[in-house]
Amino acid sequence: MPVSPMNRREFVKKSAVTGAAVAAAGTVAAAPAQAAEQKREHMPRTWSFSILGTTDLHSHVFDWDYYKDAAYTDKAGNSVGVARVATLIKQQREAKGEDHVLLVDAGDIIQGTSLAYYFARVDPITGTDGKKGPKHPMAVAMNHMRYDAAALGNHEFNYGIETLRRFEKQCHFPLLGANALDAKTLRPAFHPYTVKRICVPGAPDIKVGILGLTNPGIALWDKDNVSGKMVFPGLVEQAKKYVPRLRALGCDVVFLTDHSGLDGSSSYGDELPYVENASNLVAEQVPGIDAILVGHTHVEVPSYTVKNAETGEEVLLSEPYCWGYRLSVFDFELELHHGQWKVTSKTAQTLNPKDVDEDPEIKKLLEADHELVVKYVNTAVGTCTENLSAAESCWKDVPIMDFIQKVQADTVKAGLSTADAALPVISVAAPFSRTADIPQGNVTIKDIAGLYIYDNTLYGKKLTGAQLKDYLEYAAKYYHQVPAGTKVDTATLTNANNFWDYMYDVAAGVDYEIDIAQAEGSRIKNLSYNGAPVADDQVFVVAVNNYRANGGSGYPHIASAPIAYSSTNEIRQLMIDYVTTTKTLDPATFAKVNWKLTQAGTPVF
Repeated sequence: MPVSPMNRREFVKKSAVTGAAVAAAGTVAAAPAQAAEQKREHMPRTWSFSILGTTDLHSHVFDWDYYKDAAYTDKAGNSVGVARVATLIKQQREAKGEDHVLLVDAGDIIQGTSLAYYFARVDPITGTDGKKGPKHPMAVAMNHMRYDAAALGNHEFNYGIETLRRFEKQCHFPLLGANALDAKTLRPAFHPYTVKRICVPGAPDIKVGILGLTNPGIALWDKDNVSGKMVFPGLVEQAKKYVPRLRALGCDVVFLTDHSGLDGSSSYGDELPYVENASNLVAEQVPGIDAILVGHTHVEVPSYTVKNAETGEEVLLSEPYCWGYRLSVFDFELELHHGQWKVTSKTAQTLNPKDVDEDPEIKKLLEADHELVVKYVNTAVGTCTENLSAAESCWKDVPIMDFIQKVQADTVKAGLSTADAALPVISVAAPFSRTADIPQGNVTIKDIAGLYIYDNTLYGKKLTGAQLKDYLEYAAKYYHQVPAGTKVDTATLTNANNFWDYMYDVAAGVDYEIDIAQAEGSRIKNLSYNGAPVADDQVFVVAVNNYRANGGSGYPHIASAPIAYSSTNEIRQLMIDYVTTTKTLDPATFAKVNWKLTQAGTPVF
């Protein structure tokens, strides 16, 4: 057993008779040992800290709906925007101590609102005509909030790599993507990880390794922007490479921020060899992870645990919804063992910011940018002859959807090569928003943006008649089966198979029926073109957005189909240009009912 300080002094005292030299030597030897022991006695043995997490903010700074030009509201009473979340973060730092809190995001930051579009296209952060561009409002807000790291989301790539790189330079924190690799060198194109230190007075720092992983689907969804430039291997594969590296660097805590859901699903089917929503698989298959901030799927998961298959250790996961609806809070308790910090407890929860005020400093910093965008979206571009609503667009062929189809089909038709000019052109589009409404009278940018809420670009792809029918059968799984003679309730009719509205395509240019009394795969009836049945070998050019054209939502045939047309122009802007040019949006010039729901051949509506 080691000699206690008291025993050591007694020993030296008793040994004084052996000579002053020996006593002196004993005193010299005792001094550093005594000092070290006293230091150990006063060293903290336990410590706590928190990691706060946001995700899928999609450029929501303020609690505002640019499409409605009003404060944000929804049925659940949520608020949106980092300005409110910033207040919660301040409260957490005040309650726990500034040095006890880290702040991390899980991606999808710079796309999603009119504010995002404005600073990507109208007054781009990359600059125009040799002039330096403005700072992105999300960079300003997140720098003010003192983020420590953020993962890359798939929507970070929507405006091209140049815009993303400019945003990266404007951020005072690293954008992490361990599975975003340079296509030529296969080396990380962004920082894979960062290591933060939690200072513990009188004890070793707690080293926290933060690893960022993004979504492999970028290779499909933003193929036009990343092909030949970057590749995106799987989350599990890259986590297996970097988690051991973080442990080797002496990290006491390994925290992942994943732009990837936690149910193991993939919307793109087998188009890629890597899972889209892989956070649960990472937790299960990669040892050495303490916790994961989850993103991408826009759901709230306050706390979820996955047992690692190799170690049996529980990995803690949390997903804070999207848009600033929630803030995830991971609380860690640690103990010091032989100079090494060990996690002894970890919990997670989500906090709702709806009842706190917006951060006044963020309002001061970004109110002018916000007002610029409000003025922009309220710009009138033409008039509409009648009110157009999307309220029934998920079960009826309504004129507001035909507006999208008209613009897509006309644009593709005008851009076809001579070789393809004789082919019939049809269009497919999804009802992105059931609340979209274009009023009778003046039509503004916000009215059109509220209908087409994504920054998708346009493709024309060739499908045969047989492939088109497969495509529409796939779309028809959106509906729950309702036997003939059973009343159809629109409240429960849609979104079967977790097939959400943005995933459901309807077609214009061909006529067809969807028989919801039939089983999936046998629902498309009477598919015809110009009054004649569609032949299996008949070739169509299908106007379709880039997300779907590149495999988004897992539709058959379309990703591998030959390209007849492609453009970098956003479909939304094409719609704005259409109204600006024609001056009048008149459904009499484009609206046609060409699809309908039936039950055993009887129309439902």
